[in-house]
Amino acid sequence: MADRSGPVRTYRDLVVWQKAYDLSLAVYRATRGFPNDEIYGLRSQLRRAAVSIPSNIAEGYGRRTTAEYARSLNIAYGSRCELETQLSIAADLGYISQPVATKLEQQTAEVERMLTALRLALARRSSASLDPSIPRSLDPSARKKG
Repeated sequence: MADRSGPVRTYRDLVVWQKAYDLSLAVYRATRGFPNDEIYGLRSQLRRAAVSIPSNIAEGYGRRTTAEYARSLNIAYGSRCELETQLSIAADLGYISQPVATKLEQQTAEVERMLTALRLALARRSSASLDPSIPRSLDPSARKKG
C-alpha cells in the first residue's frame, strides 16, 4: 500500500495504519512456510497479533472520543509488543529466515515509532481540548460521522 499525503479523511489515510497493514501482510507471507504443527500455534498467534495492530488503529479512529481512540491505540501497541516477541521466537526456532526476521523487525519498529507519536499527539490534543482557544475541529469527538 502506497503512502498518501494530504488530509486525513479516514483511518486509511493514516500512515501508521498503512504501515501496520503492510506489516500484517508481510507476516502472513512470512508464516506460510511454518510447519503444519504450528497451524494453530505460533503461526496463528503471529497472524492474529499482526492483524490486530491496523484493526485497532481503524477501530480507534472510528470511536467518538479521544479517550476511546487512545485506548484502541494502546491495544494496538500491546499487539505490536506481542508480535515482536513472537517474531523473535519464530526466528530462534528457524521458522523465519534471518533476513525476513530482520525486515519484519524493522517494519515493527517503524510502526512502534509511529504509534508512539500518535499516542503522544492524542494526549497533547486531549489536554489542549480543555483550552477554549483551541478550535473544536481538532477534537475527535467533533469530527462528523458518515
